[in-house]
Amino acid sequence: MPVTPSVHAVSQYATTTGNLTARIALHTYGTNPQSWFDSDERLPLAGDVLEVGAGTGRLWTHVDHVGRGLRLTLTDFSAAMCAQLRTIPAARVQQCDAADLPFPDAAFDTVIANHMLYHLDDPDAALAEFARVLRPGGRLAVAVNGSDHLAELDAIGPAIGRPELVLGAAQNDITAETAPGYLAAHFTDVTVERYPCDLDIPTAEPILAYLDSMAGEPLPPEQRSAARDLVQARIDAEGSFRVRKHSVLITACAESRGMNCATPAAPGRPSPAGTAITGRTLRT
Repeated sequence: MPVTPSVHAVSQYATTTGNLTARIALHTYGTNPQSWFDSDERLPLAGDVLEVGAGTGRLWTHVDHVGRGLRLTLTDFSAAMCAQLRTIPAARVQQCDAADLPFPDAAFDTVIANHMLYHLDDPDAALAEFARVLRPGGRLAVAVNGSDHLAELDAIGPAIGRPELVLGAAQNDITAETAPGYLAAHFTDVTVERYPCDLDIPTAEPILAYLDSMAGEPLPPEQRSAARDLVQARIDAEGSFRVRKHSVLITACAESRGMNCATPAAPGRPSPAGTAITGRTLRT
């Protein structure tokens, strides 16, 4: 029986932060020194801010929410993640389901869903909830990955006899290609920006830790050895193990009467819902 996205997420994240931490660590080898969270234009932040599926709260090591006077609320379904989130200063933390948020209508100025929509069984229901809790003219920021994201890492699992160790194996169909249409059903001014960055990994160890995190436990010795040989051969031949990334930041506006978003999108291709969807690549 196929594993649903939520069941897979529970197995990976419900009782530990370790798997997510190992994956985040891999991205310290990114080729772009600028975080895409460094610009207010890219991440619209004002007033009451909600991050849904906040994980370990890594985003808030890049953004000084206290200094900027933001009233920050963080949620996650995982008790382990919420315990970590409670270490973030001046943040309200709530354990809850992304598709059933325990907040009143129009409670927030900004909602953030950072690399989490693809873990949901019903992402459309979650987007409807995001729209409900946003104030008129409020902003949504969603980060997702393209279908070719980390393809070089995805190739390792099948090569060592672990075909399930593929990033999208137990995820829904939310990708950089499909997410704008999902958002356009609930929001206006949908804008897509691609983050220009790859991974340039000098040693095998971070990749082996990544594979362990995908498996949820250390690889058996023979598979670990096979993975190490494969990765090391590429490093010996090319100087590093290069991995292509395909991540986008999608921003959108909660519908309102006679109000505009803080950063209106330029006219673009109309979506099936009649919303303009524009695209650009973030500068390095």
